[in-house]
Amino acid sequence: MSSKQGGKLKPLKAPKSDKKDYDEEDKAHIAKKKEEEKAMKELKSKASGKGPLTSGGIKKSGKK
Repeated sequence: MSSKQGGKLKPLKAPKSDKKDYDEEDKAHIAKKKEEEKAMKELKSKASGKGPLTSGGIKKSGKK
């Protein structure tokens, strides 16, 4: 009377959701977010080529 089912059961897959219908405001908002993300990536790539922003050099103590 042993069953062949052993171990952990696999979870059922969630059904795929249908594509949402967006109105004009939503489409504009999504496009704006994509443009901002693209601009941020450009800025990050430009900034990474340079060195650190702070050029403090050797730190000195406050004592004289």
